Amino acid sequence: MKAEDFLSDDFLKQFKNGKQLNDFLGQIQQRAIEKMLEGELDSHLGYEKNEQSDLKNARNGYGKKKIKTSYGESEIKVPRDRDASFNPIIVPKRESMVEGIEEVIVSLYAKGMSVSDIEEQIKEVYKFEVSTATISRITSRVAEDIVAWQNRPLEPVYLIVWMDGIVFKVRENSKVVNKTIYIAVGLRKDGYKEVLGMWLGKNESAAYWMSVLTDMKARGVEDILITATDNLNGFTQTIRTVFPQSSTQICVVHQIRNSCRYVVWKDKKEFTLDMKDIYAAPTRQAAQAALESFEAKWGSKYGYAIKSWKDNWEELTVFFDFPIEIRQIIYTTNLIENINGKIRKYTKNKLSFPTDEAVLKSVYLALREVTKKWTMPIRNWGIVLDQFLTIFENRIKI
Repeated sequence: MKAEDFLSDDFLKQFKNGKQLNDFLGQIQQRAIEKMLEGELDSHLGYEKNEQSDLKNARNGYGKKKIKTSYGESEIKVPRDRDASFNPIIVPKRESMVEGIEEVIVSLYAKGMSVSDIEEQIKEVYKFEVSTATISRITSRVAEDIVAWQNRPLEPVYLIVWMDGIVFKVRENSKVVNKTIYIAVGLRKDGYKEVLGMWLGKNESAAYWMSVLTDMKARGVEDILITATDNLNGFTQTIRTVFPQSSTQICVVHQIRNSCRYVVWKDKKEFTLDMKDIYAAPTRQAAQAALESFEAKWGSKYGYAIKSWKDNWEELTVFFDFPIEIRQIIYTTNLIENINGKIRKYTKNKLSFPTDEAVLKSVYLALREVTKKWTMPIRNWGIVLDQFLTIFENRIKI
């Protein structure tokens, strides 16, 4: 039967309901798995079935094995060899699950479902039981992936690196404490974004960011052209210690939020509109003039908010050194904050984590889900790259 025959109306009419169709597809999958196992054994032995061979090892009948797939539970024939050295890849020895269902379990875990909820979901949808111990074993394999991912080599140069932290509650020594996952996202020379890593530490501090930056350097990063960060005290100096040539932009949106914390509700709308004249100015000189006007109007009432602008002025206005296309992607850390928001969405069902490993595993899986959509370069990439090559011609090699 040809593949297109399976889609014909006459063929599909024989199935009265979804269960009948599911059972048929399960039979097709079962047969396909058995054929693949035969092919694996051919490769293992070095000759095909019914061929003559002088090798000592040979086929030795079949064994039976129950497997669990996305179509439910079924029994398959597994070919054997005489010296029992054949270990199939598709359904390894002592395993009962085909890889596809394991990916389903990992995906459900990544989206914040608890182990017990996943057990119920698998039972309801796929009509077979998977123990909580099995689910925990499958998701625990992620720890090995994390180690490999966290230690992978990085690019020598990143055009932009956005950095931010996200706080979780984690149990430690019988207490629940706040811990921070530090996340860095880099813009590569091909225009694609890449999560450079995640690091778990205590509450966010410039001192811990030093270890993050040092780790990135040890993994091959030689230069970062521009960094975009929040206005954490001491962060800019920390970056310059490790990457002295980097231009460091403090997030303007963070600055706006922090300034508004000191403003009473009835003044907030007008205060915010006036503040926009600063960061929306066409040049640094115009922004300076707007800040002076802003201070003249609001300084007597909200002096501390004005002071925070003046204290961070150099790092807040770095984006004025660049063309508009680059300005739009460095003046704020919204990109990484959006990632943090999606991580929160995936982990919202977990009020606290039992161990450091548990929070790292959940965040890693959430990042894996988020970055699946990173399949295109950033907007206006051709223009942006040309601007970077012009401004940083001695620091970028294409």
